[in-house]
Amino acid sequence: MPFETLHEGWVTKAGPIDPRIAVGPRLVRLDDGTLLCSFMRQSALGVNDFQPHLSKSNDDGLTWQEPTAIWPHLAARWSMFVALSRDAAGNLYLFGTRTPIDQPGESFWSDASQGLKQNELIWATSSDAGKSWSEPHPFAMPIAGAAEAPGPICVTQSGRWLAVYSPYRTFDPAEHVETRHVIVMCSDDRGQNWQHAAMLTFTEENTGGAEAWVAQLDDGRLVGTGWHIDLAGHDEYPNAYAVSCDDGTTWSPTRSTGTMGQSTALCRATGSQIWFAYNQRKHGTPGVWLALAEPTEETFHIVGQAIGWQAPTTTRSGSSGDHAEWTDFSFGEPSLAVLADGTLFLVLWCIQPGGKGIRCVRLKVN
Repeated sequence: MPFETLHEGWVTKAGPIDPRIAVGPRLVRLDDGTLLCSFMRQSALGVNDFQPHLSKSNDDGLTWQEPTAIWPHLAARWSMFVALSRDAAGNLYLFGTRTPIDQPGESFWSDASQGLKQNELIWATSSDAGKSWSEPHPFAMPIAGAAEAPGPICVTQSGRWLAVYSPYRTFDPAEHVETRHVIVMCSDDRGQNWQHAAMLTFTEENTGGAEAWVAQLDDGRLVGTGWHIDLAGHDEYPNAYAVSCDDGTTWSPTRSTGTMGQSTALCRATGSQIWFAYNQRKHGTPGVWLALAEPTEETFHIVGQAIGWQAPTTTRSGSSGDHAEWTDFSFGEPSLAVLADGTLFLVLWCIQPGGKGIRCVRLKVN
C-alpha cells in the first residue's frame, strides 16, 4: 500500500523571529473543509513552558495562517500540553495536562526518578470553530502519579467523553506509581464527573504506556492504542491495542498490533477500518508509518501499511532512540485527517537539517 506525496510543507516553522520548538501537533477537519492544527511551542525540549497554539488552513493544507496562542494570559503560570479533537456536531475539544511553572527554564522531567513534575488533567471546549475557548477545567486523576496525555478527547456516538492518559512516575522517587496501565477517563455529563477504567494493561514488570489514543469505528466499537515501554530499557515490545464494545466501560485483553514502533495515533476510516500512525526510529526505515487496520478483540489485522514521511535523521545526535533518550528525538507525535477527496493529511513535529517546526504532508493512497 504505497503512498504518493502530493504536497509537503510546514504548518509552522521556527525562524529568526520565533526560534521556539513546536511539538505535539493534532489535526481536525471541520465540515466546511477547514483544517485546524493545535500544537505547543516551548523554548527547548524538556523545558516546562509549553504554550498551546492553533493554526488554520482553508486550502487543504497548502498554506496556513499565522498561529495564535490559545491562553496567552496563563503562559507565565502554567505549562500546558493539550490535544485537539471534534465531535459530530462540530464542537471542538482540548484535552491534556497542565503543570505549574515555579522557575523560568525549569524542566518537567527528572532523570533521577525518570518521572514527570506533578501535573493535572484539563479539558476545554470551543463552539465557534476555535475562535474562542473556555478556560481550562482541571479534573482529578484516580491514582497516584503524574500524567502523560498527548491523545485527544474522543466523543462517542452516545455523547460520552473519553480521555486517555498514561500514569508516570513523579519527581519523588519514593512515591509508588502503578505504571502498567493506560487509563481511560469517561464522562457522561460533559466533563462534570468522571469514571475510569484500564484501557491497556501490561503484564510485564517495570513496564508502562505512552502516546496512547482512543477512537471509535463506524460500528460503535472503540479502539485504544499505545506505546508499550520497558521502563528498564532492556526489552522491546510491539505497540499495544485493545477493543471496547460497551462505550469504554470494559476493554478486551491487551494485545499486540504487530508493529514495532513508538508514538501512536488513530484516525477513523470507514466501516470496521481505522488508520493507525506510528513513529519508527529503531526497527525499519525511520519516519512516520501509516497502517490501515480492521481490529477485532483477537487481532489488529493490518490490511496494508507503508511509510508516509521518511525522516532524514532519526535522532539529533545519533542516540539509540530509546524512550529514556526522548530529548534527543528529531521527530514525532503524528496526527492524521482524511480530506474530502479521500487523501490523507499528516502532521508531525520535527527537528531536521531542513528546518524545525510542524511538518505537514498530503498523501494519496495507491
